[in-house]
Amino acid sequence: MARANPIDKHDARRRALVDSALRTLGELGYAKSSLREIANNSPFSHGVVHYYFQNKVELIVYCVKQYKAVCVTRYDGVVADSTTAAGLVVAFANKLCETIVDEAPMHRLWYDLRAQSMFEEYLREAAHQIDRSLEEMTWRVVTRYADLAGAETALPPLTVYGMLDGVFQQALLGYLSGQEQEALAMLRKQVSELMPLTLRSTPTDAPGVA
Repeated sequence: MARANPIDKHDARRRALVDSALRTLGELGYAKSSLREIANNSPFSHGVVHYYFQNKVELIVYCVKQYKAVCVTRYDGVVADSTTAAGLVVAFANKLCETIVDEAPMHRLWYDLRAQSMFEEYLREAAHQIDRSLEEMTWRVVTRYADLAGAETALPPLTVYGMLDGVFQQALLGYLSGQEQEALAMLRKQVSELMPLTLRSTPTDAPGVA
C-alpha cells in the first residue's frame, strides 16, 4: 500500500480544522476570535490549531477562501439549468436568499474581513482575490442572462458586482437585524429590478418589463 504524501496529509488536516473554525469565526467575527477561542469551540487542542496555523489571520483567511471557493460554485446550477431570462432571474434571486438563510454568519465574517482589509495590509491580497472570484461568479450569471435575453451586456463586470453585492449586503444586514422575511422579499425585488439594467436592450421576458 502506498504511503500518503505528508503534504497531502497536512493539507487534509488543515481542511478538517476549517469546519470547526468557521462556526466560531462566524459567531464571534474577526476582532473577537483567537486561536485559543477557536480551539475551545472545536475538537482540536490549541496546540494542534497553532501547529497548522501560525496565527488567527492565517486561519481566518484560509477559512474564508475555502468557504468562498465553494460558495461561488453554487450558482453554476443557475447558469446551467435556466432556459429563459426571467427564469434565471428568479433562480438567481432564490439562490441568494437561500445562502443568506443557510449561511448568514459566514457572509457576515466575509464582510468583516473585507472591512478589516482596509486597515490591515496583510489581509488585502486575500480580500482582493475573494472579491475577484465573486465578481467572476456574478459575471457568469449576467452573461448567461444576456444570452438568454438575446441582448448585450451594458455594464462592466465590476459595476455589476458592485450593484449586486450592495443589495446582498443590505439584505444580510436586514436579515441579521431580525427582519428576515422583509429583507429576503426586498432582495428578490431588487434583483429583479437590477438585472434588466445590466443589458443594452430590455429583454421581453425579463421581470418587471411589459
